[in-house]
Amino acid sequence: MSATTANSTPSSPDSTAHRGFSAEERAAMKDHARELKKAARRATKEEKAAEALRDVLAKIGEMPDQDRAMAERVHAVVTANAPALAPKLWYGMPAYARDGKVVCFFQSADKFKTRYATLGFSDQARLDEGAMWAAGYALTEVTPEVEARLAELVRRAAG
Repeated sequence: MSATTANSTPSSPDSTAHRGFSAEERAAMKDHARELKKAARRATKEEKAAEALRDVLAKIGEMPDQDRAMAERVHAVVTANAPALAPKLWYGMPAYARDGKVVCFFQSADKFKTRYATLGFSDQARLDEGAMWAAGYALTEVTPEVEARLAELVRRAAG
């Protein structure tokens, strides 16, 4: 059994062992800690909801053009088709929650330097289809056909 931990360096320079979290992953964890602290300081439920929405829209506004355009469409689809889901930031990503628990989220391609954005669903989403179902969808653009599929998924996820 190896004595190395997730954040330690393996003894062999040739080793391909896990060397810890990436800079992007550490940044996401710091974002999440800030989000939790900020939410704890808010006063009323209405103030929390209004500020959470402002935070989500601001985060979308910071995204590169292509991701921002997709995130804006995803936000519009989610709020129109699942109004019971509340916008909030989750690890620095726009997310939508039921009773404080994230149901779905938009991950910009820029967030973890990937080639496509992602619409992801948590275990709170009600998308079960037998023994296997998708929990994330790659997005390269939001066409009318994609938007219709997103609306269907979001309605199902919200229950």
